[in-house]
Amino acid sequence: MLQTRRFLLAGGAALFCGGVSSSLVADAWGRTHKRAAAAATPVVADAPPAAPATTPVGPVETSARWACILDYGSGAPLLEKNADERMPPSSLTKMMTAYVTFGMLRSGRLKLDQALPVSERAWRMQGSKMFVPLGQSVSVQDLIQGMVIQSGNDACIVLAEGIASSEEQFVALMNETASRLGMSNSHFMNATGWPADGHYMSARDVAYLALRLIHDFPEYYHFFSEKEFFYNNIRQENRNSLVVKGLADGLKTGHTDAGGFGLCASSEREGRRVVVAINGLSSSGERGREGERLMGWAFANFETAWVVRKGEVVEQAPVWMGTERTVALVAAQDMKVLLPHGWRNGTQLALDYNAPLVAPITQGQVVGHITVSLPGGKQAQVPVEAASSVAALGILGRAARRLHL
Repeated sequence: MLQTRRFLLAGGAALFCGGVSSSLVADAWGRTHKRAAAAATPVVADAPPAAPATTPVGPVETSARWACILDYGSGAPLLEKNADERMPPSSLTKMMTAYVTFGMLRSGRLKLDQALPVSERAWRMQGSKMFVPLGQSVSVQDLIQGMVIQSGNDACIVLAEGIASSEEQFVALMNETASRLGMSNSHFMNATGWPADGHYMSARDVAYLALRLIHDFPEYYHFFSEKEFFYNNIRQENRNSLVVKGLADGLKTGHTDAGGFGLCASSEREGRRVVVAINGLSSSGERGREGERLMGWAFANFETAWVVRKGEVVEQAPVWMGTERTVALVAAQDMKVLLPHGWRNGTQLALDYNAPLVAPITQGQVVGHITVSLPGGKQAQVPVEAASSVAALGILGRAARRLHL
């Protein structure tokens, strides 16, 4: 028969459950990130004030027009405000330019010490610049630093032309990558974030792209955390005030008249990492203050708790007609939950398996699962497997066992 054991999770109600291995994290992100496409026209920053942001702990006021905060380990949304609405992303676009560039480095098609030529188009690019020299070449490493630290539009053009021969062909790579990552509310018209019709991202897509940058390219993420960059004897400070203050270890800021001031930042504290993406603020100062406040809110209001660790014994299960009367059942993978502080009731764990187990049993054989049931009706499961093999009794042994029973 089906054997079920139910017990409350110490610590309270859980928001999201997920394994901690990299593959499980990627799967959780994929499930969490699927959203319907929004209206095709981006909403400008001076739109009427919207309702407060929604969170698992109730509404939260924010001056950001668009906002999304994600937990890195699970991909769970902690705060959402117009998170799937298409918006002008300004220089937050450069996160995708960096993602494509890092992919080229990973594949060996590009080298950090490789020098790329500066075209007149790149040299003449307006907006924020790292001041690349016309007719000369600049190393890929310098260009990356100029792009993510100084937000150099000229650096983006040099990278795009060096990688794909033209910015237009590079943009095609950006859109292909966005589609592959499931960023259904993103479309790029250039590599810089320069205002253009049909160029948009959503706050959720920005936050999700940050998760993927950190997860997929850990060897290059350090570029986003550098506080300053010297090029041609010019000191250029990181425009992300949270990075400069040491409150975040990356990623990017942006500004256009249509989109307002935006920021994407990530920080890790006590083993937990969150990503904050906001846009539509009225000034760079407000952008920094609101980013700092929401980052602190995300860490102050949520915590993680272990449900079970891989290999942990969760039950001694009875065995029918086996050389052993019981077999240990162990969790097949790690599971931890993200929960709001102060929630103490409402989440249940259940261990389900068919009892007794029938011999023969093979070590590693999945025989059941642990189910986490959340107050909102959501569930997540961890497989349970046999810790050792149990052979079936022979004819005489089976007969003796039946007589004994």
